[in-house]
Amino acid sequence: MTAIDTSSQHQAAQYLTFILRDEGFAVEIARVREVLDVSTMTKIPRMPEYISGVINLRGSVVPVMDLGQKLTLDPIENTKNTCILIVEIEMDGALVEMGMLTDSVQMVLDLPSADIEPVPQMGNTMNTDFVKGMGRQAEGKFLIILDIEKVLTSEGREALNDMNPDSFM
Repeated sequence: MTAIDTSSQHQAAQYLTFILRDEGFAVEIARVREVLDVSTMTKIPRMPEYISGVINLRGSVVPVMDLGQKLTLDPIENTKNTCILIVEIEMDGALVEMGMLTDSVQMVLDLPSADIEPVPQMGNTMNTDFVKGMGRQAEGKFLIILDIEKVLTSEGREALNDMNPDSFM
C-alpha cells in the first residue's frame, strides 16, 4: 500500500479558464454557477460603465459586469464565443450571483499548487490584490488567477446595492 502525499505542494485545485483580450484568466470552479450565452440585458441608468446591465435568470435579477472594462482592458465585443459566467460571491454576509462578460470560456483545469506562482511585486502604486496568483502553463505562458470576490466587490458595491430588483421585474 502506497502512502498518499497530502502536502500542499501536490494538491490541485480546479479552475475555469477564460480569455479576455487574448490573455488567459482563471477563477476557482467552486465560484462558478453556470456559463450562459449572451442574452438581452437591461441597461441601468447611472451605473458605472463596466456594469453592462442586468439579466433575468430564472426570475432573479442578476447584474452583469463587463470584466474587460472592470480590469481596465477594452470592453468585451460580442462574438459567437462571448459568454456570461454566473459566479457566486459573498457580499455583506449574503451569497450573491453576479454575471461576468468574457471573450470566451476555455476549459476546467486542474492546477497543482506547485504550478501557482505568487503575484509579482509591481511597486507601491500598483494594486494587485485582485490577483491570487499566476498559474504556470505549457510553453512558458501564465494564467492570471483572479480573486473574484475582490474583483467584483472592490468598486461599484454601493451602485449594485442601490439597485432595487423589484423595479426591474
